Amino acid sequence: MLALVERARQHPDRVAILEGDVAHTYAELLDRSAAVARALLSGRSDLEEDRIAFLVPPGFTYVVLQWGIWRAGGVAVPLCTRHPTPSLDYVIRDTGAARVLYTAAFAEVLAPLLDDCFVRAEGFGNQEEAPLPDVTADRRALILYTSGTTGKPKGVVTTHANLEAQITTLVEAWRWSADDHILNILPLHHVHGIINVLSCALWSGACCEFLPRFGEQAVFDAFLRSGINVFMAVPTIYYKLIAHYRALPEAEQQRISEVLRGFRLMVSGSAALPVSVLEQWREISGHTLLERYGMTEIGMAISNPYAGERRPGYIGQPLPGVSARLGNHAGSQVKAAQEGEEIQVRGDNVFLEYWGRPEATAEAFTADGWFRTGDIAVYHDGSYRILGRDSVDIIKSGGYKISALEIEEVLRTHPRIKECGVVGLPDPEWGEIIGASLITTDGPLDLEALDGWLRERLPGYKLPRRYLFQDDLPRNVMGKVTKKELQRAFA
Repeated sequence: MLALVERARQHPDRVAILEGDVAHTYAELLDRSAAVARALLSGRSDLEEDRIAFLVPPGFTYVVLQWGIWRAGGVAVPLCTRHPTPSLDYVIRDTGAARVLYTAAFAEVLAPLLDDCFVRAEGFGNQEEAPLPDVTADRRALILYTSGTTGKPKGVVTTHANLEAQITTLVEAWRWSADDHILNILPLHHVHGIINVLSCALWSGACCEFLPRFGEQAVFDAFLRSGINVFMAVPTIYYKLIAHYRALPEAEQQRISEVLRGFRLMVSGSAALPVSVLEQWREISGHTLLERYGMTEIGMAISNPYAGERRPGYIGQPLPGVSARLGNHAGSQVKAAQEGEEIQVRGDNVFLEYWGRPEATAEAFTADGWFRTGDIAVYHDGSYRILGRDSVDIIKSGGYKISALEIEEVLRTHPRIKECGVVGLPDPEWGEIIGASLITTDGPLDLEALDGWLRERLPGYKLPRRYLFQDDLPRNVMGKVTKKELQRAFA
C-alpha cells in the first residue's frame, strides 16, 4: 500500500488541512479520497496508470483528488491554475488524460476544451464501499511539466518510490514532526509546493494551512493567528514581505518579528536568493533562511544544514540518500572545477522518464547513469555554490565563464538599484558581453560612474557592458519574463 496513505491512518483525529476556520482531519482526508478513488474506478479494479488531470484551487479538494487518483492506481497530473487555455490543452493532450476534474472557478478557461472526459469535482465521489487496488511503489504516480530552457514543455514522470525518497530525505534533514504547522502559499503544480510543503507535512502528521488568496498582509495575519512554525517560499515572496513589513507601523512590526523569532524553520528555494534579501529577512525574523537546491526531475538534492552554518550564496551539501558531483559534458567527474562545472545527481529521488520522450530521457543522463541538471556550480569548503543555468546564467566571454548571478548580487548592493537582471549578449569580439537590465529608485544612472563602481567590486570583469533601464524595458519585464526574453529586449 502507499506509505503516505498508510501513515495517515496513524493519526486520524489530527488536523491535516486548515482552510481559514475550517479544519479537515486525516480521517476525513482518507474517507474523501477513498470516495474519489471509487468514483474514478467506476467498477474497474485498477486504473492501471491512466493519467487523470485536475484543475482546482489549492486546498483540501486538491489533496482529496490527488490522493484519490493515487489510491485508484492512476497518475496525477495537476494543472496550473494560472495557465491560459492553450497551455492547459497541451498538457491534457500530451499526457493523454483519461479524465479531467475541475471546479466551477475554471469552467470558463476550460470551456473550449470540454468533452465527455471533463467532470466537475464538486461532489465527485462514490460513497459505496468497494475495494481499492494495491498500488506498489514502483508505479508511476505524478507528471509535472517543466519547460527547461529549450523546446516544448516536457512531462516529468515520478514513481511513488521517487516521491517517497524525495519526501523522506527532507523529513529527516529538516526534522519534520507531527507538531509542525506550515502555511502553503506555493503553486501546487510544482515540486516546491507539492513535495517540500504539502507532502512532507502530511507524511509527518503535521498541519498544512492554505489561504483563500495570497497577500502580504494575509500572510502576516496568518503568522500572528495560527500557530504556524514552518514557512517556505521563493525569494520574490520574501522580497514582497520585506517591503510590506517596512511600510507597517512600528508596533505591528514588533509583533510580527516577535512571532517570527519563534518559528522552527524558514526555507527559500526555486530561485537564487539574493544575499541582500537574506540579510533583511534575518534582521526582521532572526532567521537565516535555509537555502536548498532541487528541480522537477529530482525533487530536492542539496541543502544547507538544519543545524549548522548556513552560508549566504551557498546551497550546502547533498541530502541523505542523494549523491551529487560536478561533472563535465562527457560525464566524467571533475574534482577541482575552478570556473564551475555541471551538477550531476544520482539517487532514488531521480525521476523515471520524460513522458513519451525516450530520446530526451536518454540525453538527460550521463553514460554512467547520473542525471545532468544543466546547472553550473563550484564546490568550496564542503559546500556547493550555484553559478547559474548553463544556457542563460553563464556568460562565456573572452574565454572565461562569468556568473550572471554573481554580477546581479553586486548590482543589488548599489544604493539606487532596486532590482536587476544580467544576461549574456552575442558579440563578435568577445563571444558574449554583459547586459544588465536595471530598475532604479529614480531614473537612469550615470553609466561611466556605474561602470567604475562595478569594476571596483568585480576587478576581473573588465569587459564591455550594455544597460537597459526600466523605462526602456517591456512592461513588467523584471521578474515576469525569462532571461531569454530579456536578451531579446536588448536587441
